[in-house]
Amino acid sequence: MKTPGLLDLMAVMVLLVCVASSLPLVSGDTGQRVSMTLVRGAAALGAFCLDGSLPAYHLDKGFGAGSNYWLLQFEGGGWCNDIASCVDRSKTRRGSTRFMSKTAVFTGILSNNASLNPDFYNWNKVRLRYCDGASFAGDTQIRNGASMLYFRGQRIWKAIILDLLPKGLAKARRALLTGCSAGGLSTFLHCDSFTSYLPRTANVKCMSDAGFFLDAIDVASNRTMRSFYTKLVSLQGVQKNLDPNCTRAFYPEPSLCFFPQYALRFIRTPMFILNSAYDVFQFHHGLVPPSADRTGRWNRCKLNVTACNPHQLDALQGFRTDMLGALMNFIRNSTRGGMFINPCFDHCQSALQETWLSPTSPRIHNKTIARTVGDWYFGRRKEVKEIGCSYPCDKTCHNLISASTTTDSLGNLDI
Repeated sequence: MKTPGLLDLMAVMVLLVCVASSLPLVSGDTGQRVSMTLVRGAAALGAFCLDGSLPAYHLDKGFGAGSNYWLLQFEGGGWCNDIASCVDRSKTRRGSTRFMSKTAVFTGILSNNASLNPDFYNWNKVRLRYCDGASFAGDTQIRNGASMLYFRGQRIWKAIILDLLPKGLAKARRALLTGCSAGGLSTFLHCDSFTSYLPRTANVKCMSDAGFFLDAIDVASNRTMRSFYTKLVSLQGVQKNLDPNCTRAFYPEPSLCFFPQYALRFIRTPMFILNSAYDVFQFHHGLVPPSADRTGRWNRCKLNVTACNPHQLDALQGFRTDMLGALMNFIRNSTRGGMFINPCFDHCQSALQETWLSPTSPRIHNKTIARTVGDWYFGRRKEVKEIGCSYPCDKTCHNLISASTTTDSLGNLDI
């Protein structure tokens, strides 16, 4: 039997591929290479990565008209919800700055090239490194033998903000908080908190990329993600950092507020949701987790959507229907919110140049992700809620798994 810890390990394997493509950290990229900054004052706040190392971020200073504008991006990379998987994680770049690359390549929404990122190129741009395993939301610690395991994501978030305030964030006139995957979930959890640190006159908004994780019923009729998150919230002391209005509304199951679909209606700051309706991570770990497919009937479908049988395609279309259903109140009633929900088999689309803004980037109604987000942030259009058609109608997708007999995929999950 696969344990919840193994779910994390497998999730990280997928996310390593997704992050490798959507959040470049390797040489050969054409983007700006930005050095890491350790948060020296974090120790005084008790803000440590899983292994006790100091947290970190990468800051690319803004210039010109963007000098007082700030964009902060949470890094993604899965979660851990038991001691064994968190110990394993603490020995990697997902749990320790000791193992992280000391530079990061900024592309997509982090690019400083006006032609590749016309709305945000000259902003102060920050990538918050992820090393706690609970979307920057935990606050406890556990002794593991002779060593300590630190679940201090909430304090890491605070320590980084406090480090950035005297560097100009305190004078921000415009700000956007964003993140990918587990970092996209962080955006939901910390959106209103971010607003509270900034001047009351600042134009503050938030955008989640691939962070709208559903409380899905899998193909074996289980709620695998709910079980996983419940254990995570308990282990890492997350509950006290969830929105109290949400936890009261969902008592006696406050851990449900870790799911964006339940927390969303309590968020006061304007929110943009960028997500694939067939998100690859959720396909592989929410809809069809290994525990729900012990005989491997979904293996070929998971690697190549064109190999899915009619029953499997119906399940995928049902997942899209469930996502749009979970967003329906937001679609109908949010006057300040925006969205871009496309039918791609992808995961994270804002930090990869090819999907953010390029001649071949995904489009809905001929609008790119970059243009749609910019239109929403700057109020260039009254209604900015783009919802794509269902698979297989969209020919502009960049898919992480094969989903077309004529279009090459960007990556392969079989690592």
